[in-house]
Amino acid sequence: MSENNTNINSNKAKFIFITGGVVSSLGKGLASASLASVLQSRGFKVRLRKLDPYLNVDPGTMSPYQHGEVFVTDDGTEADLDLGHYERFSGVPAKRTDSITTGKIYMRVIEKERRGDYLGATIQVIPHVTNEIKDFILSDITDEDFVLCEIGGTVGDIEGQPYLEAIRQVAYDLGRERSMFIHLTLLPYIPTAGELKTKPTQHSVKKLQEYGIQPDMLVCRSQIPLPQNEKKKIALFCNIREENVIAALDVDTIYQVPVAYSHEGIDRQVCKHFGIPCPEEADLSKWENIVKIIRAPEGEVKIAVVGKYTQLLEAYKSINEALTHGGIANKYKVRIKWIDSELLEKNDPDLYLADVSGILVPGGFGQRGTEGKIVAIQYARENNIPFLGICYGMQMAVIETMRNVVGLKNAYTTELSSTCEPVVGLMTEWDKEGAKEHRSKDGDLGGTMRLGAYPSVLDKNSLVYSIYGTENISERHRHRYEVNMKYADQLEKAGMKIVAKSPDGKLPEIVERPDHPWFIGVQFHPELKSKPFAPHPLFVSFVRASIDKSRLI
Repeated sequence: MSENNTNINSNKAKFIFITGGVVSSLGKGLASASLASVLQSRGFKVRLRKLDPYLNVDPGTMSPYQHGEVFVTDDGTEADLDLGHYERFSGVPAKRTDSITTGKIYMRVIEKERRGDYLGATIQVIPHVTNEIKDFILSDITDEDFVLCEIGGTVGDIEGQPYLEAIRQVAYDLGRERSMFIHLTLLPYIPTAGELKTKPTQHSVKKLQEYGIQPDMLVCRSQIPLPQNEKKKIALFCNIREENVIAALDVDTIYQVPVAYSHEGIDRQVCKHFGIPCPEEADLSKWENIVKIIRAPEGEVKIAVVGKYTQLLEAYKSINEALTHGGIANKYKVRIKWIDSELLEKNDPDLYLADVSGILVPGGFGQRGTEGKIVAIQYARENNIPFLGICYGMQMAVIETMRNVVGLKNAYTTELSSTCEPVVGLMTEWDKEGAKEHRSKDGDLGGTMRLGAYPSVLDKNSLVYSIYGTENISERHRHRYEVNMKYADQLEKAGMKIVAKSPDGKLPEIVERPDHPWFIGVQFHPELKSKPFAPHPLFVSFVRASIDKSRLI
């Protein structure tokens, strides 16, 4: 066993493994995050981890249509969007050691084999692959009370088998007093029969048992309340205590889930499983207050999100949640109008944007839909509509000003054209914390961007300074190309000012228009750090400005 594993044995952290069955996309990430937040409300310290069985090294090169959003951590890890749920619900920043994929596991195994670390042994899934998974699960733990590990995919998937074997072994190694298995399933409701069906859950549990895992708790997704007799039936046939069959009813907002779970007794039963004293009442007041505002807002504001992946809204998961958080802070409901940017390339923008009070252009890669984003930005600028451009959205805002205000019609990004006026280009070297970082145009697509947390210095005579209330900030990045600083003077004469830069002054981080009610573009992704109980200040201010605009319409 590795040194890390030895350390964890003395740490005595308890491990909860969350699996899913019956169907995919049941919401294991949300369930894991909600359970963590409920345990926090009892005073426990938690850590959340995601084990993804796909063979990609990370989701960084995967299509948003297939995978949804790529979440980025402070330390520059491109990870599954479930890590966003983890952070938003627990407030615990995710790290590189909280996300693993089969691709990363096999890379480690093959690198060790090439170095001769296995001393000529035949490399097999068991023990070599499973040992790498176990080392990941048990590594980098300090004083956490609970470590929650979500296993991606559905029980029965061929690619998930090594992970099930690995967590079985972890439970065997640590003992059941330090491990717990929670299985999330679906109870389909058949309207014509007027009843919930438990058979799929029974089959899913039996499949899990084939891998040597007996779940200690079932969390059953359902559209209608779970009758007591059905609970008894599930408990009997799945070999689980009746009180450990937890009903997970559909709710009107995801921020109700921690409250609903606690009312079902999930936290008490987890404590009981581990023999831990459990306080009488969990402090769920922050969630109850959030839900109260969501259910009874003081008003409603409509904000357009103009992007290229709007057919799969999971691609903008953190954007959606951050706007909701901005609404909560202002006690308003944000109604998002999702607009495919390609539509603005072919039609009058009034058809899509005349009824909105704010416009957000998010990040993205590639040519498709780019001109539509520029049309939306021009519309916001000319009609004094509050505008927030994020990453690629900021770059397009700069290009829009250079084209339509400065008159440089060939202004563009070298990401998409080698013959343009390079308003946005590839920066190959910059300083970070006193050291040089480099990247190459010909490098691998995965992991070669400016990734993770980078500091910025704000201009004290700017709107963003008044929003943040501080001169120095740190935000998460995910991009390769940068706004070219040589155009700063032309931009400022055209009404757009660079108001935040990297500490070495080489990289523009924020632009704004002082002549506009609220027009800000940021090179980073503020949505990744927003939480319902700690909304990001940029989104709070943007939503407030949009509310003010709506009162003028």
